[in-house]
Amino acid sequence: MNPREVAVIGAGPAGLVAAETLAAAGLAVTVFDRMPSPGRKLLIAGRGGLNLTHSEPLERFIARYGAAGARLEPALRAFPPAALMAWAEGLGQPLFTGTSGRIFPRALKASPLLRAWLARLAGQGVILRPRHRWEGWDEDGALRLATPDGPLALRPAATLLALGGASWPRLGSDGAWTQLFPDEVAPLRPANCGFLCAWSDVFRRRFEGQPLKRIALEFHGERVRGEALVTASGLEGGALYALSASLREAIIAEGHATAAIDLRPDDPPGTLAARLDGPRGGLSLSNHLRRAGLPPIAIGLVQEALHAGATQPLSRLVKALPLRLTGTAPIERAISTAGGLRWGAVDEHFMLRSRPGTFLAGEMLDWEAPTGGYLLQACFSTGVAAAGGILRHLGG
Repeated sequence: MNPREVAVIGAGPAGLVAAETLAAAGLAVTVFDRMPSPGRKLLIAGRGGLNLTHSEPLERFIARYGAAGARLEPALRAFPPAALMAWAEGLGQPLFTGTSGRIFPRALKASPLLRAWLARLAGQGVILRPRHRWEGWDEDGALRLATPDGPLALRPAATLLALGGASWPRLGSDGAWTQLFPDEVAPLRPANCGFLCAWSDVFRRRFEGQPLKRIALEFHGERVRGEALVTASGLEGGALYALSASLREAIIAEGHATAAIDLRPDDPPGTLAARLDGPRGGLSLSNHLRRAGLPPIAIGLVQEALHAGATQPLSRLVKALPLRLTGTAPIERAISTAGGLRWGAVDEHFMLRSRPGTFLAGEMLDWEAPTGGYLLQACFSTGVAAAGGILRHLGG
């Protein structure tokens, strides 16, 4: 055992930023990951522009994490959005703030940032070991890893686990680690996910893969504006993601959830009533709705609701079309996951109470957040905080 050697398990944002923090403090750091190359989920996030963080005031930012906000707050204050922005710019990646307040690299992709980051880590002496899968601890408490050269047992001075949740398992985070903590894990569930809806065959054939633009979605008094995409089995997209936690919990409790879609959020109800609720003469329903400005996909949704038994006037249907959701899309397709190691299992420094010297960061912990930069920010902040916990534990 080298008293200055730390093992980081997981080469995502939380693990890599912890490795950087530890190496900068003079520790010998080795990062192990089961995939052939590091940062694979970060690269996928780059396909959407790599939304690193958000520019809103920190108090509102912290509130985005709901019940977990109190536990995440010290880490978010110690490494806030401004610190993450400075870090990215220090890697030669200029940033910009979009009209929604979201912050992106000007390159709008992750690969330049990841290349610069890996070069910095190499310069610090951080060692990356790909194709090394962590399998828990042996009877003597050593880390067990399956490697291309056979089993490996390690006894570092401290260990940081940053194994992610269970979304996009082909990129590395398969959630298998939960089996090692049978009594300490809140079940992993999809977050920022799509939902299932029983479309008619006619609607599915015509509109699968088409977007619903400029809509508002409301559930239990919470209303968001955005877009959605029709899938073969339901809907996905930003408007759904923003409400995914409350929709998911309602489905778990009741077996279904009924949200309301406003297909014309910019039109006052009175204006729509004048256009839609009077006599339509010889016009078909489709042509009547088209004259009122509804696109074909919105007309299709109105027809779906009418065939399902909706009886309210057309104007009310357009402003609050009931959408019955019967389940979540598979966790493998979710952007992120909820659940994870319960907060009671770690102390205020992110150390595992049952195994002193073992620390956790990132999506392994029991938190969730909407898209908009909150996911990556919390991964970075907890990675830095857990590294700080290791330094404190080792007396550095």
